[in-house]
Amino acid sequence: YQRRVRGGSDFSNMHPLIPIALPLLALTPVPLPSIQALLGVIISAVLLALTNHIPFLRICAYDTVSATWNTAGRLAWTVAGCCICLMVATAHPALCCIELVGMVAWAVWMVAGRPTSHPGEAREQPIGRSADWEPKSHVAKGRWRFASGQESHDLQAGKDGGQLQGEAAGRHYWYSTAEEPVEYGSFSCVDNPNSSDRIFRDQMIQDWDGPKPDPTFKPTNPEQAAAKAVEFYQMIQCEDGHWAGDYGGPHFLMPGLVCTWYSTGRLDEFLPPEHRQMMRHYITVHQQSDGGWGTHIESPSTMFGTVLNYLALRLLGAPPDCKAAVKGREFIDQNAGALYTASWAKFWLCTMGLMEWGGHNPVPPELWLLPSWLPFHPGRMWCHARMVYLPMSYLYGSRCRYADADSDPLILALRDELYCGCNYEEIDWTATRHWIAPMDNYSPKPWFMSQLENLLVRTWESDLVRQMPWAKWLRAKALKFAFEYICAEDVQTNFIDIGPVNKVMNMLSVYHHQNQNSPKPGASILSTEFKAHMARIPDYLWVAEDGMKMQGYNGSQSWDTSFAIQAISEAGLADRFDELTCRVWKYLERTQILSTPVSQHSPAHFYESEQQRQKYYRHVSKGGWPFSTSAHGWPITDCTSEGLKAALCIRHLPCIKRAIQDGEVPDISPERFYDACNVLLEMQNPEGGFATYENTRGFGWFEWLNPSEVFGDIMIDYSYVECTSASLHGLAAFRAAFPDHRPEEVGRAIGRGCSFLKSIQRPDGSWYGSWACCFTYAAWFAIGGLVVCGEQPSSSDSIKRCSNFLLSHQNPNGGWGEDFTSCFDKQYAKNGMARYGDGGSGVVPTSWALLALMDAQSPDTKAVERGIAYLMKRQQPDGDWPQEGISGVFNRSCGITYTAYRNVFPIWALGRYSATYKNREASSQ
Repeated sequence: YQRRVRGGSDFSNMHPLIPIALPLLALTPVPLPSIQALLGVIISAVLLALTNHIPFLRICAYDTVSATWNTAGRLAWTVAGCCICLMVATAHPALCCIELVGMVAWAVWMVAGRPTSHPGEAREQPIGRSADWEPKSHVAKGRWRFASGQESHDLQAGKDGGQLQGEAAGRHYWYSTAEEPVEYGSFSCVDNPNSSDRIFRDQMIQDWDGPKPDPTFKPTNPEQAAAKAVEFYQMIQCEDGHWAGDYGGPHFLMPGLVCTWYSTGRLDEFLPPEHRQMMRHYITVHQQSDGGWGTHIESPSTMFGTVLNYLALRLLGAPPDCKAAVKGREFIDQNAGALYTASWAKFWLCTMGLMEWGGHNPVPPELWLLPSWLPFHPGRMWCHARMVYLPMSYLYGSRCRYADADSDPLILALRDELYCGCNYEEIDWTATRHWIAPMDNYSPKPWFMSQLENLLVRTWESDLVRQMPWAKWLRAKALKFAFEYICAEDVQTNFIDIGPVNKVMNMLSVYHHQNQNSPKPGASILSTEFKAHMARIPDYLWVAEDGMKMQGYNGSQSWDTSFAIQAISEAGLADRFDELTCRVWKYLERTQILSTPVSQHSPAHFYESEQQRQKYYRHVSKGGWPFSTSAHGWPITDCTSEGLKAALCIRHLPCIKRAIQDGEVPDISPERFYDACNVLLEMQNPEGGFATYENTRGFGWFEWLNPSEVFGDIMIDYSYVECTSASLHGLAAFRAAFPDHRPEEVGRAIGRGCSFLKSIQRPDGSWYGSWACCFTYAAWFAIGGLVVCGEQPSSSDSIKRCSNFLLSHQNPNGGWGEDFTSCFDKQYAKNGMARYGDGGSGVVPTSWALLALMDAQSPDTKAVERGIAYLMKRQQPDGDWPQEGISGVFNRSCGITYTAYRNVFPIWALGRYSATYKNREASSQ
């Protein structure tokens, strides 16, 4: 081995230190092998730990994006491991046994520690509870208008002092007008806690000046039903080409916004009075009969949801003796007080001065200073978790606290209200850190994690250590990096940030950093960055019949639009609705990340350099498509694939060719499609699957360190059936369009992805869906993914087993139905959609099941025909479908709304049946 290194035949491109250092082991004059081994360990450690941080000596480079070492780094680790074994084995014969045990333990750790993407079987303890509301109708009042795209930028120009950067396409903006308020109709959670998006849809239909569907015409076949559905859906398409809709559902988002608004000065520019009124209305509407609030709109009451929404209700001005507040306190008291809420709620209590930081488990910012190559580093976490715990670590490390907490009458009153009458000053906060109500504890922390947190409290976070100069210096250094990282995330996303949780935490961090030395909040100065944050608050807000809510993202614009145009195209209706199609093309062109002149001239483009991406753990962004808007800036595998497929499926349509030729729409160059392919290829994981935003960087045992309690599987970015199948579809479509571009790499990626899909199929033939409800959704992706990989439905065992699984769950009315309990319990919902569907079925899961069965070329044509008949029966006279139960989910336990799904997927199922399945059956007969 040393001769190979000396000769340079395999490592000729290495830094000279490698061939110099390794032969020293053989040339060492000391005869003892253990001493030679010790020197080998020292040399390897120097190469690994030192040269990775010194540019001109960087021979052992660690890639923070893919979480891998280069060849020199792997070699140095191998040498160090061999030398350690040699040193231990030769030190004393008795140590050989210990070394053997250690080697076995290491092998077990390596197997158990590999990234795991199987979500596991059904939970032993299903949810067992359900939401319940009083039979009462609520009426929202106001005069609200919706604006999007460039209009939203123009309306906000000059307001709040914040300048909007990045592409305007897809942005949402709700504003209250000075016109006489109107009533928006009654809303009752007993009927359905999901809004129908009537305020938005009614405005779009009222503004539409084109032809409208004939309500007296009843379609007699699937082609007519699909066409009528598109006639309706074109009326609510936004001017810039996307479709907007309610993406609310979670109840833990808006309280963080309200807390940040309150503690940063309660500015009307931040949250105008009309917004606050509609937020109070929303909270009141969704309060359940037991006085609590769920984690999301269909969830039974939890302490997590209740404490946060009670806090927001009071901060928004609700008096303590109003009915909602009284009932909320009763629920909190019945469950032993706010000390038993989840850690994310405790975090907001701490920032408001309603809980001392001793009651929150440590989130030390010093973790960011660890070498990135360590087995555990925050940079290895799933980006959503990473970007939440980043500002959380900054605010925890700096002990951020509302400046007037000890004198504000409302805060003092809340200290009495939240803790069952206990004296706030007498609570032993440290002893309460692990307290949590069973209803919140979806992912109980292992004993190991609890003991690790205890150790940090007793040592690193102890008063003794905190007073030491070196500890203060290290804390300051860690806070400096954390804040730099926060600012980088703000600029990379044009101050939208990856999601609503870190959005408001980053905003609070910016305010705290600017004003931490200010004598009082009244003398504080709002920085340019804080104003830029304020300007992006409207991006997250949505108004519907149930009030104003904070969405789970800044919308699902690109995602919904990509699906919609594929559905319309497969139905053969894209050229018929040519204006709709051209608008979609324009939106897709403007939404590809960092690919337009506007986005490339924004400050966000600076962070696309290799150096900045390595520093801030960011995957390549250029060429990807987002879930929402280009300005958001985070590409995702399945969103990139759906955007790529959507653009390719209409690229050669006559209406698009004509519009490009006439200069009505811009073209998308082949190089931009190559960029999208590059994003996908770089995101494939070693086992063949695709995660969401990044490669899987961590290990399965990271979940042992999950501190959230309320969410499952959030610590690393797993490979998912949905992301993998979508990526395979995208790569297959790309290969068909550009067969000469990286053909071998694309072919290998597709083959590896196919193997991964088969590896995570359940014994009953199903796949578990992680991003929607649930098994029907996953089946649609998985079967379609296998087919594009070349699997023959007539001979594929995987496809046959999944088809049988779907057919076994078809309801007597011809449909299929699932609710969020499928995801929560990890087993098919026992009662389907009995509560918010029709006879246990719903139009969205029925569409997913039909799309899967048609991809599988199911020979049970009667089952497919019954499902199609169910969709046609449920279609309304105007071409729309009714809003049913919640269809989206994330982090295993939280539901989220997609109002666009009720239109997109029935169109797709009806269109596919008309265009392919029916014709195939007729041909075979």
